[in-house]
Amino acid sequence: MIFLGLTAGLSGLDLFLKGRIEAQDASRFPRDLEGTNGKIRLYQNHNEGFCFGRLEKYKELTRQLPLISTSASAGMLVWTLTRQSRFLDRLGLSLITAGGLSNLYDRMKRGYVVDYFSVQAGWLKKVVLNVGDVCIFMGAALLCISGLFGTGRRGKKRKG
Repeated sequence: MIFLGLTAGLSGLDLFLKGRIEAQDASRFPRDLEGTNGKIRLYQNHNEGFCFGRLEKYKELTRQLPLISTSASAGMLVWTLTRQSRFLDRLGLSLITAGGLSNLYDRMKRGYVVDYFSVQAGWLKKVVLNVGDVCIFMGAALLCISGLFGTGRRGKKRKG
C-alpha cells in the first residue's frame, strides 16, 4: 500500500505545482525560485512533444504512447505488489508511474505538459523539467540499478 500512496502523492504534488504555475501570469517567467540563491529557475513552458519538444507535430502519437507506457508501468507495479519482488523494482515502478500519470493527465487535459523548473548548473540550465520528469528518470535509474546489481528472489507469489 505504501507504494500506491507514494505514486498518488508524487503525482498529486506534480499536478498541484503545475496548477500553481499555470495560474500565474506568463510575464512573471522565467524567474529565480526564492530561497535557492539562483540555483533553481522557474518557467511556464508548454511542451506539446516528448523530451525537448521532440515529435510535437505528431499529436496522436504524443498522446497514445504515454498512455500505453503509463498503463504498462502501472500494470507492472501492481504485478510486483502481488508477488515477492525487490524493493527497488517496486520503488522504481512507483516513481515511473507517478511521473507518467501526472504528465499523461496534462497531455489529455491540457494538450501539453507543463514544465516549470530548471537547475542552474552546467548543461542542466538548458533543461526545463517538472517533478513528474524527475520521478520518471529516477525510477528508470532505480530499475537499472536493481537489474544490474539486485539480488534475491523475484516473481514468486507471496504466501498468505
